[in-house]
Amino acid sequence: MPVLVRLLLLVCAGWCVLYEARALGVPALPVGDVKLVHLVVMGVGAGLCVARAVIRRGERAAWALIGLALVSWIAGEAYFTQVLWDDSQPPVPSWADAGYLGLPPLLFCGLVLLLRARIRGLPRTLWVDGITAALAAGALSAAIVVQAVLGSAAGGWLAVATNLVYPLADLVLVGVIAGGLAASGWRVDRTFGLIVCAVLSFWLADSVYLVQVARGTWASGGPIELGWWGAALLMATAAWQPPATAARSAARRSGGRLVIAMPIAFATLALGVLVSGSAGHLNAVAIALATASLAAVMVRLVLTFQQHTQMLQRSQHEALTDALTGLRNRRALLGDLEAALERGGDRHLLLLFDLNGFKAYNDTFGHAAGDQLLARLGRALHTALDGNGRAYRLGGDEFCALIAVTGDVDALRAAALQALSEDGTGFTISAAAGAARLPEEAANASEALKLADQRMYAHKSGSRGSAALRQVRDVLLGVLDEHDGLDEDRVHAVARHAVAIGQRLGLDGEQLDTLARAAELHDVGMAAVPDTILATPGPLSANDWTFIRAHPLIGERVLNRAPALRPVAALVRAVHERVDGTGYPDGLRGNEIPLGARIIAACDAYEAMIRDRPHRAARPVPEALEQLRRGAGTQFDARIVELLCTEVEHPATTAASRHPTTAASPR
Repeated sequence: MPVLVRLLLLVCAGWCVLYEARALGVPALPVGDVKLVHLVVMGVGAGLCVARAVIRRGERAAWALIGLALVSWIAGEAYFTQVLWDDSQPPVPSWADAGYLGLPPLLFCGLVLLLRARIRGLPRTLWVDGITAALAAGALSAAIVVQAVLGSAAGGWLAVATNLVYPLADLVLVGVIAGGLAASGWRVDRTFGLIVCAVLSFWLADSVYLVQVARGTWASGGPIELGWWGAALLMATAAWQPPATAARSAARRSGGRLVIAMPIAFATLALGVLVSGSAGHLNAVAIALATASLAAVMVRLVLTFQQHTQMLQRSQHEALTDALTGLRNRRALLGDLEAALERGGDRHLLLLFDLNGFKAYNDTFGHAAGDQLLARLGRALHTALDGNGRAYRLGGDEFCALIAVTGDVDALRAAALQALSEDGTGFTISAAAGAARLPEEAANASEALKLADQRMYAHKSGSRGSAALRQVRDVLLGVLDEHDGLDEDRVHAVARHAVAIGQRLGLDGEQLDTLARAAELHDVGMAAVPDTILATPGPLSANDWTFIRAHPLIGERVLNRAPALRPVAALVRAVHERVDGTGYPDGLRGNEIPLGARIIAACDAYEAMIRDRPHRAARPVPEALEQLRRGAGTQFDARIVELLCTEVEHPATTAASRHPTTAASPR
């Protein structure tokens, strides 16, 4: 707020305080000629509103109208002060009335313009709350002020009409303010808060004046007149407040208990007006407004019920829908399976799908592209079923379909597999599928999912994509065998231990596949190390170690040539890292090392110790395990060492030990 504006407002407010104190009985206060000074105070208020409209662009039209409204009031007040101030029964209507009655329409238009920006985009319930509040406030005003004016109306029709316009105009303004407050959720910015105070101050002064005139007790110069003058200063103060940001306005509008408490309060007010009217004569305006307010409350109840119903339906839909693909989710599948089994006579086919190559796609193109791929495949699966079944996404890259056995099921299965396939530059996505027939193969949803899952992984391990990867693995292992000789039993033992530990850690099927292949191929880069270095009988030179430490990087580059082996390549690079950070090639520490690489490192070291080597004999198993424990926390991950020791000492008879990727393949 500019300094000059602040100074003018403070001076005028100080005079108002002095005037009110003297009007309430404090003698000898220097207030000057009240008939002149109060016009100056109101003129300052009007002038500041007009100046605000001229200087600042925002809400210019609104403040121009409010300023003109105050100017019109001042014109009427000036005429009344100079001509009718001492008249005990001033004529009605007069030129003063013309000025006074110019304020309500101009002020109404200005307030509507200000409110429009603050309550744009409101929900219907808040609009109805605003109407309820406006009607209830109007009913109260009509019951008090209009009733008093009607009771004392005298003179010709023009005088009666003029006297009635005042309370009706005040009724409209108070209704606008009450409606604006309710529509904003009873949370207003500083500007609108000051405007509310100004309108209420004006309404209170007008109401007391009209009632006292009706009773014949009005006298000029009383304390209530400050309500009119103070309203002008409050409007001017509001005009120069900083504008509220959209974020702050939205936060204020967001509600709280007032959002429901205030409509109830105004409904109670309207009911009170009707109850009081039943005990005596009450004008039709008050009765009509109070009745309309209660009707608005009933509309609010209907809208609230509709909102709650829509929210319940939306929450139920979200609870059964996968957010990424829009397909039904696991919870919906379980419910549909139970419903299908309960019907008994209907036969269904449950199809469970797992994508091949999705992890490599994610690693290559990023998670955002992976999400887009899943969404595309989900839409394609839904379309492929063509109303003959329902599609689901269970999470990750797992999809599902539940098909009623009424037509060509094999064709639908083929269409679903085709829908979950996509290829392009550097990637190929396909799907492995497992099926379970209901109800003949499963008595409940859990059994059906378990059976379909087992068959899906059997399909996955025997699919052409997995076979191709095994062939690539076999070629690379063959290269190692030709270069330096290959202990095939050791390679598969390392993979078997790694998969068993991965199973204990809760890794899923694709992660276990990647872990097994990395365990078998972690030394593929050794094919690039010269034979002379590998055959060196004694300690290696610094230059020789340079070649040795490069072999994980070479292995990574070789494996990255096949996009499906890129996750394997990431593990191969990190197998020779140590948890204390002294490993190679990157000096990773602790959990910076991929979990799969930490598993392979421990398993490889164990198998190396319990087998005969050219330079030493095999160690007994207990001694090898003790050596692993001594290296826990420095060379190896301590948790993985304990899991490996447990696996060796108490092998688990789980699917991990029979994982298809660990079985030896003929080369």
